[in-house]
Amino acid sequence: MSGKYQIAVLGGGPGGYVAAIRASQLGLKTVIIDKDNLGGICLNWGCIPTKSLLKNAEIYDQMKNHSSDFGITVKGLDFDFTKIIKRSRDISDRIVKNVELLIKKNKIDRIRGFGKLISSDKVEIFDQEGKKTDTITTDNIIIATGARPKGIPNIPVDHKMIITSTEAMSQTELPKELIVIGAGAIGIEFAWFYSVLGTKVTILEMMDTILPVEDKEVSLVLEKSLRKRGIEIFTKAMVDKAVVKGDKVKVTVKVNDTIKELSADKVLSAVGVTGNVKGFGLEKLGIELYKNHIKVDKSNYSTNVKGIYAIGDVIGPPWLAHVASAEGIHCVEKIKGLNIPDIDYLNIPGCTYCQPQVASIGLTEEKAREAGYELKIGKFPFMASGKAFAIGEREGFVKLIFDAKYGELLGAHIIGSEATEMIAELGIAKSLEATGESILKTIHAHPTLSESIMEAAGAAYGEAIHI
Repeated sequence: MSGKYQIAVLGGGPGGYVAAIRASQLGLKTVIIDKDNLGGICLNWGCIPTKSLLKNAEIYDQMKNHSSDFGITVKGLDFDFTKIIKRSRDISDRIVKNVELLIKKNKIDRIRGFGKLISSDKVEIFDQEGKKTDTITTDNIIIATGARPKGIPNIPVDHKMIITSTEAMSQTELPKELIVIGAGAIGIEFAWFYSVLGTKVTILEMMDTILPVEDKEVSLVLEKSLRKRGIEIFTKAMVDKAVVKGDKVKVTVKVNDTIKELSADKVLSAVGVTGNVKGFGLEKLGIELYKNHIKVDKSNYSTNVKGIYAIGDVIGPPWLAHVASAEGIHCVEKIKGLNIPDIDYLNIPGCTYCQPQVASIGLTEEKAREAGYELKIGKFPFMASGKAFAIGEREGFVKLIFDAKYGELLGAHIIGSEATEMIAELGIAKSLEATGESILKTIHAHPTLSESIMEAAGAAYGEAIHI
């Protein structure tokens, strides 16, 4: 497949394959290079298969703990853990095949191999055995190599007993005990999943709250919900070491000033990710890095080397699939010469798919105050929502943060059953610089959970009807 291209994309995740498709749409001759299946971590080992697992757990939890609330009697309820895992893998495989078809449909050349940068316009291709198989030339290179779980010396991952998220979604047996180190979205989702199925789960988080990037009120409500489920949670917890001893992993952790010794069948290290920046020629070309990620100009995602660009997790936070896709599209459109606005990183939704779900966009209350804003804050609990009452999902609330002077929406935070779907409305509102009044005066369908957004806006201005 040797030849000359206008765009060569290294990496086939949600940043890379989306960038390649958009490039093709714009009439640019494009090639995408990836040694593995397309879809990256997201489609193969992240976003999609984890949501499958979480849906399994949600259904089981509803049947086990809430079926009687709906007048439904369930006898002999059980689950097959192997089939739960298989369903997740089957869904991932099907989605990945769909991406491969999209690449073919858009007439994008697909090279399965490892790409190494030789110059700003040349990439060599190697197979799994390290044998050189091809060389391509290109006008532009987009690096979309993603990220991998961050390694920490005192938590030595062996992928068997001390595991990462990849192994957490492909276990052959349900662990009896699981310690989760790190309470970001990944750690929380797996903690909830395994807890629902009966695993005794302990969460260790070094920050003051779980989901530390979220609004503190949201984090505290979720923490209370998880504790009620039986999950043990330690915040302000510094892990000293994790050591495999026989069929157990022993974890030594300092909580405040107390040393605790914990033990579990498995330990999940969910302490973050780091960019995939090694082994494909960045050093040789002098491409600048920052904190183990590629440094770029976010107006067009160019690196310091002309003709080479980078997008997605490899350029650093926020490590989100939808951000990578947006950056891929933006980068290609800039290469094409289109006049488009920069991505607004304050208008990126973040979601955690446990139950209750968590979703947010914009500033937290704490960050808004630090930025010097005078605030009007409206909160509406799902306990007061007729729809939430009807469907048996009354946990959580909507919280909206407005600039008191101009009424502009600064941040939105939801914890509740359909939070990850509801946040889209607030993303549109924020991108259009909506005010509290405009949200309040937008007529929402009744009965819906999204009415709570309108009511929260009303609460900020003393006009909420149902609280």
